[in-house]
Formats: sequence, structure tokens, C-alpha cells
Amino acid sequence: MNTANLQLKGLIMAMASICDAIAEKELLTREEINAALSKAQKAIEEDDDHELSGANLAAILFPIRVLKLAGDAGRKGEGATFSDYAKLVGKLS
Repeated sequence: MNTANLQLKGLIMAMASICDAIAEKELLTREEINAALSKAQKAIEEDDDHELSGANLAAILFPIRVLKLAGDAGRKGEGATFSDYAKLVGKLS
């Protein structure tokens, strides 16, 4: 696997953990975190400045989708591995 992919995997899971900590400390609710992620996703989807292929758009949105799934799992008191989230993103996309 490409080293950059491994670094992104670690970064995404670290961000998921940070989002959990933010929600647990009640700095933001899980709904507010999800809304911020949805706002980022919408901005990317509506960006007309760059013509992206479907595959490139999916790649850009992948981390956001993983973080949203991790937030949903955290809300339910569940957890999963990066591989679990990646498979679920693939099924849902």
C-alpha cells in the first residue's frame, strides 16, 4: 500500500477519535459535528471550479464519509476499524 494512503488512514482515524472526544466533552454535539462534515461534503460536491471524475470526487469525499460513519457509530456506543468503515463507505457510495 502507498505510504500516503497509510498516513491518511491514520489521520482519518485520529480525526474520528478527536471528534469523539469533542462530543464526549460536550464542546459540540455529535449532530453539530455531523452538520459540519455535511457542510464540507456539500461544498465539495458543489465546487464547479474543478471538473472531477466520479472516482476523484469519491476519493475526496471518502474521509468525510468515514468520519460521518464513525460519528454515527459513536452515537450508538459502537466502534469499528478503518477497514469496516471503508467497506461500508464502498457499499453506501
